Amino acid sequence: MHDAALTEDLALRAAAGDPAALDRLLSAVRPEVLRRCGRFLPCREDAEEAAQDVLLQVARKITAFEGRSRFSTWLHTVVANCARQKYRELKRRATEQPAAIEPSQHVDPRTTSVIAGSRVDLLEALERLEREHPHLVAPLVYRDICQLDYAEAAERVGVPLGTFKSRLHEARKQVRPWLAAG
Repeated sequence: MHDAALTEDLALRAAAGDPAALDRLLSAVRPEVLRRCGRFLPCREDAEEAAQDVLLQVARKITAFEGRSRFSTWLHTVVANCARQKYRELKRRATEQPAAIEPSQHVDPRTTSVIAGSRVDLLEALERLEREHPHLVAPLVYRDICQLDYAEAAERVGVPLGTFKSRLHEARKQVRPWLAAG
């Protein structure tokens, strides 16, 4: 990403309603957004679609950015949510294909969207974790996927550092056997 201070300034100006700042901000963060979406969705086309969704969400919701945390931290949340939503959409589409479609044309996110099995397993593990222990999802996503440092991730989750580390440990403990079984 380019100069972080400039990005923070552009984000604050865009949040205040400056359309030129928003345009510059979206252009500046696009490569980073695409790279981060690629961590969730290794198929380039899917990552690009998710990145477009992220940029659209940023444009629509930038006025909600208050500058209490860094813009990059706020952006991580949008990226994680959009990429996971794209995965769910691809998975749903794969199961909702009309019966008339030939099996050779059937879209399966295991083979098309998420070629690396570990990515499929991780996204499915995140869905299961969200159902069973929703408070453990954010620590795992922010630290292990978005790769935020512990302090920034704890701030983003809104819990003390010790609580964050405890939740992260528990999340890893829950997810580990699911990934090993896959």
